[in-house]
Amino acid sequence: MKKVLLLFLSLSFLILEACSLAPPEWAKPAAKKDLQNVKIGLSVSTLNNPFFVSLKGGVEQEAKKRGIEVIVVDAQNDTSKQINDVEDLLQQGVDALLINPTDSAAISTAVQSANNVGVPVITLDRSADKGDVEAFVASDNVKGGKMAADYIAERLGEGTKVAELEGVPGASATRERGEGFHLVADKKLNVVAKQSANFDRAKGLTVMENILQANPDIQAVFAHNDEMALGAIQAINSSGKEILVVGFDGNEDALKSIKQGELAATVAQQPDLIGELAVKAAADALRDKKVAKKIPVPLKLVTKE
Repeated sequence: MKKVLLLFLSLSFLILEACSLAPPEWAKPAAKKDLQNVKIGLSVSTLNNPFFVSLKGGVEQEAKKRGIEVIVVDAQNDTSKQINDVEDLLQQGVDALLINPTDSAAISTAVQSANNVGVPVITLDRSADKGDVEAFVASDNVKGGKMAADYIAERLGEGTKVAELEGVPGASATRERGEGFHLVADKKLNVVAKQSANFDRAKGLTVMENILQANPDIQAVFAHNDEMALGAIQAINSSGKEILVVGFDGNEDALKSIKQGELAATVAQQPDLIGELAVKAAADALRDKKVAKKIPVPLKLVTKE
């Protein structure tokens, strides 16, 4: 009886271990010599943001050059929807996945699902906390946060009272931009308020109105993206105050606002280039070519000067 029980337990452990592992090499899709009939799935956190619309455009343009079909799904900033979207893309038989995560931790289960069926994953702008990702294509968000803090300190001096509008909680971009900002701000500035506005313009307006009521002597604002920065400017204009605002992304509306003398600066990314490089990385991964784990995209500080 003991021998039977031991045999049963051994088999159980083997089955559990096998279930937890990625598929064996023979079960993985073969490397592709060319990219004919290739389908790529693109899961975007939200298309209600010009930055991600540009990112999507970069993906589609590069894919078209290579004769690759792209299936695009919009998570609408809903983590559960994004996970379901990715599972649907896998069911549709995509050869590779490009994911711009809504939440870097929550998306990990979807990344692991792709790993289990041998579909390469590229993350764009935001990373995944777990799972095997072939490449992460993004700007250096930590460096960008530091650039914003340095600019505020240079323009207004050390000890300036600053409000920080944070992005979606759980997104790697939120963590990294905040980290970079505080590497400088904690030494040179006085951050008197910080609150999430979920990378959203309307929420940026509402959050900024509340911050101004509680902290009427604020001198500057750093927003983790341009959408929140533009919302903050609406609230500031309504209050009649003059407050320096710095955004992040370099989207078209932000650049117009800088020219008009409203937004002081933005840490500009290149979302179309992020999309282009992600497709190139996916194509290389499908052909078993070496892909860099991190693919950086340059940043620049844009001001009116």
